[in-house]
Amino acid sequence: MEAAGLVVDVRLYRRQRNRCGRCRRRCPGYDAGEGRRRWRALDLGTTAAFIEAEAPRVSCPEHGVVVAAVPWADHDARFTRAFEEQAAWLAVECSKSAVAGLMRISWRSVGWILVRVSRRLLNGKDRLADLRRIGIDEISFRKGQRYLVVVVDHDRKRLVWAHEGRDEATLDRFFFELGTERSKLITHVSADGASWIANVVEARCPNAIRCLDPFHVVAWATEALDEIRREVWNTARRAGDDAHARSLKRTRWALWKNADDLSERQQGKLAWVQRVNTRLYRAYLLKEHLRLVFQLPIVDALELLEQWLRWAFNCRLQPFVAVADRIVRHIDALIATLDHGLSNA
Repeated sequence: MEAAGLVVDVRLYRRQRNRCGRCRRRCPGYDAGEGRRRWRALDLGTTAAFIEAEAPRVSCPEHGVVVAAVPWADHDARFTRAFEEQAAWLAVECSKSAVAGLMRISWRSVGWILVRVSRRLLNGKDRLADLRRIGIDEISFRKGQRYLVVVVDHDRKRLVWAHEGRDEATLDRFFFELGTERSKLITHVSADGASWIANVVEARCPNAIRCLDPFHVVAWATEALDEIRREVWNTARRAGDDAHARSLKRTRWALWKNADDLSERQQGKLAWVQRVNTRLYRAYLLKEHLRLVFQLPIVDALELLEQWLRWAFNCRLQPFVAVADRIVRHIDALIATLDHGLSNA
């Protein structure tokens, strides 16, 4: 026992010695390396635990001179596999900063642990096998408008591919890895209305039905609603009614949230909007009715969609007229969405 924690001295069985750290084949010894090495193991209660063992180097005909393999950790890792798997599970449930604090490691170490665990899980597996119905989307990460293109498998409900970028070249890279023959087997593709996705899907998946992702359609309406909210807020502010403008500004979350998820206080704000600003409340109703389209059986959904389009085109709210026009341009993909029930969410 040391001040830093509990250190367990380990010696490998003869059959486990002198194996390449990368390919695990038995190799001739090269030298003693840097001597003894420690690997962080799972804590014993609140006490940090470490495994300590000799770390000689071997000469591998494929990988050259490398540190010999140990059965409890990956090559170049300073943590045991059990420790890494616990950290990776926690990273799925909470933030990297929380994992770093709980496991008493650096934030950067959490990232490398996730890389190694995912590599072990995917070893020998073809993530792109048997794809039939896929979803394509982009997500932002870090700062400075940096994006990832992600592809999900609807049938197995898991992420199968991701790459930095947000353009046709990035998405085309996915279909290049998938291959021409397997791309032709794709039957359904759900995505937003971006032309760079539609162009690649049309060229690479000639047999696929393109579906319009419901989340993005509702997001169009939410953005239009927020534009109306800013308009009425600016009108009140320019008129010198600061109290009314402040009240309108505070309605943002009540207007954005789904009606089923509103708190009692937010319901009160929504009722206030209904009384004092019919233009903004009409925009809210348009957003909610469009969301309802995706919750109904297809016959009822198509009927409500037709009614919604007539309402939106005649509502005299320009942002919603633009949304209705955008939906009409993608109407075939939207009907396919209602028919097949695909959603990237």
